[in-house]
Amino acid sequence: MPDIRIAGHRLEVVSQAPALPDRPWIVFLHEGLGSAGQWRNLPARVAARTGCGTLTYSRWGYGGSDTRPRPWPATFLDEEATAILPRLLAKFGISEPVLFGHSDGGSIALIYAAAFPDAARGVIAEAAHVMVEEIQLTGIVRTRQRFLDGDLRARLRKQHGGHVDDTVLGWTDTWLRPDLRTWDIRPRLPSIRCPVLVIQGREDDFGTLAHVEAIVSGVSGRVERLVLDDCGHVPHREKAREVLAAVTRFIQHL
Repeated sequence: MPDIRIAGHRLEVVSQAPALPDRPWIVFLHEGLGSAGQWRNLPARVAARTGCGTLTYSRWGYGGSDTRPRPWPATFLDEEATAILPRLLAKFGISEPVLFGHSDGGSIALIYAAAFPDAARGVIAEAAHVMVEEIQLTGIVRTRQRFLDGDLRARLRKQHGGHVDDTVLGWTDTWLRPDLRTWDIRPRLPSIRCPVLVIQGREDDFGTLAHVEAIVSGVSGRVERLVLDDCGHVPHREKAREVLAAVTRFIQHL
């Protein structure tokens, strides 16, 4: 792919057009320390089963995209959902996407669907958070310490390269700001009218099942849930077979 520039920043983007006519595009939105590469072969596997197009990208500051210097604004998720993502979709001529978001990416997908109720064909929210819990903050503090004192910097450098410090500390320090403890998108959920699939591991160490219940009870459209036993924060890797089957069924019925 040639460089894609959105709002003055170069983004790492990988896309594959739909194999079948009239099939939607699935846009994959990565987690808080992820990138386009975090999805590994999942986009290709979903495309093979559904005939859909797939678009994965690394947000500004992640993966092979441009560096995002610290500090990051408290509104970084809203900016992605309401300013950057719509421009990226327009660049590729994508209308009515299915948004598949993991963790922060799931929150971005929900914010987008609430802000543009007629735009999304469906949302898959995997380990998404809709408010701040202590378990989330504890997990972020633990991640920050592993980055500063353990092996996490070396591991994440393979994914984020020379801007790994700006990526990890930009993300952790933003979520740990006192003014973000009141972050809460639950009041926006009733604006979501498209079908939603909610996926979460029962042993997720970044959030409880309260997020699942809030989404299920909050959105206005059809909603399905998949809660997985013996599964943590990354169901699409820890329970790949179950997630792929549920995602395929969901998309085929859109």
